[in-house]
Amino acid sequence: MTDAPSPDDDIAALAKGGRTNIFGFVLRLVARLPFLFIAGRVYGPEIVGRFALAVLVVELAALVATLGLKRGLAQALSSTDRPHAHVVWDALAVAFFLSVAASAVLFVFPQIMYPNSEVIGFERLLPLVVFAIAWSDVSLAALAYRLNVKAAVTARAVVEPWTISIAAWGLSYYSTRDGLILSYVLAMAAALVASIVPFVRSYGLPFGWSPHLRPMLALVKRNMPLAGADAIEWGTRNVDRFILGLLFGPAVVGVYYMAQQVASLPQKLKTSFDPVLGPVITHSLAQGDKAAVARQVRQVGFWIITAQAALALAGSIPAEGVMGVVGREFVSGAGALSFLLIAEVFAAKGAVSEAALVYIARHRNLMISMGLLTFQVLLSFALVAGMRALRWPEAWAAVGPAAALATSVGIGSLVKSALLSRLLGVSVRDFRPAFLWAVLAAGLVGAAVMELPKRFEWAEMMFGIPLILATYFAILWRWAFRPEDRALFHKSAAAAEPTVPVERFKV
Repeated sequence: MTDAPSPDDDIAALAKGGRTNIFGFVLRLVARLPFLFIAGRVYGPEIVGRFALAVLVVELAALVATLGLKRGLAQALSSTDRPHAHVVWDALAVAFFLSVAASAVLFVFPQIMYPNSEVIGFERLLPLVVFAIAWSDVSLAALAYRLNVKAAVTARAVVEPWTISIAAWGLSYYSTRDGLILSYVLAMAAALVASIVPFVRSYGLPFGWSPHLRPMLALVKRNMPLAGADAIEWGTRNVDRFILGLLFGPAVVGVYYMAQQVASLPQKLKTSFDPVLGPVITHSLAQGDKAAVARQVRQVGFWIITAQAALALAGSIPAEGVMGVVGREFVSGAGALSFLLIAEVFAAKGAVSEAALVYIARHRNLMISMGLLTFQVLLSFALVAGMRALRWPEAWAAVGPAAALATSVGIGSLVKSALLSRLLGVSVRDFRPAFLWAVLAAGLVGAAVMELPKRFEWAEMMFGIPLILATYFAILWRWAFRPEDRALFHKSAAAAEPTVPVERFKV
């Protein structure tokens, strides 16, 4: 085993991986916006709502098929004596069999994907992409173990979003009924190719490998808590859409889905750090360095909360204008957008804490997540029922699940960060008063811009958002950022970017 890395090395590795993936996040943002514009303007709320529910179920099936391997594969590779190529091909075999099973269920019972409408056109064939999503996720997880984050950026931030955007526009001339579904299938297939090619280059073809039942069953058993945590985390972010599908028509779901897609962009910031955060945490845990884990969680947590709060301010203050860009029919989703953006800020600390809890307290983490998800579901139904009883407009009632999400993830962050602090013996919280002052100042600037007359509504977007962000980051940079925070934005002597060998993460 190589010598233990210094604290600066860990922060430098996190900063380097974070920079690469944040660049990918920006690329994904740029590529995703055309899809949202095309889907809203060309296909309309009802078709978008049907698409949103179908994709929801398919992605859940793919998540179950990966069996927590997106996070568990790094630990499996760091604690095995078998050739790494054999371990990852075992993982791909497990994902393949589970994908086939999940696809078969959805193919036989397609109404699961369309609970509030009839199955039409090519929609029954959508489950065929479950395999593509699962194999792409496992391949990228294997590459992340070797610190190859470029492949994830290429597949998820370039190939997938640009394929679905271009295909959605082109296929709209073929069919506005099936165009979104077909474009999604093409995007997932393209992402699989972009994932599997670098995977084969890195690990090679499975020469000398054959499926071993005992290691595969051990892998399944070991990853069940991780799979449960992944499924619950995914469910926390998507059960609101399914509840809306049960209580409202496709058009309402379509409006909410667009708000959810805009609000989910900040959530991608957390996943931007996953490829490098997981290996760094598992390495520190293997060495028994709990203080290093706490330091890593604090640092990445602050980076993510800072960025997510910026996007929440820029998106929620001019929420009507942001939703209006997608289409005038979607402006009613402004309230949901605001709550969803706030939820991303509240969820950040809990999500980063969970990155460590899944390795040191996976069962307790799973039980907490299950309790929070149950609370969220019950609160969602209660809020919708209460607003309907008060005869509030349907657009207001549809905000209920978003408010329930914000409440649930906020509680979850408090509970999970407290549990992790107790287990590590070191606090993972990093409160900085200047952060609150930055949010308050940016909010006041945004409120002032929103007071412009309606004929200057265009100025809210063109000048208001840059002013909000400039105020926010100026205060943070001057009074909240420390040298290690600035390492995320540039190379420095304090946080040079070492070339981290793969062996560093082996035990």
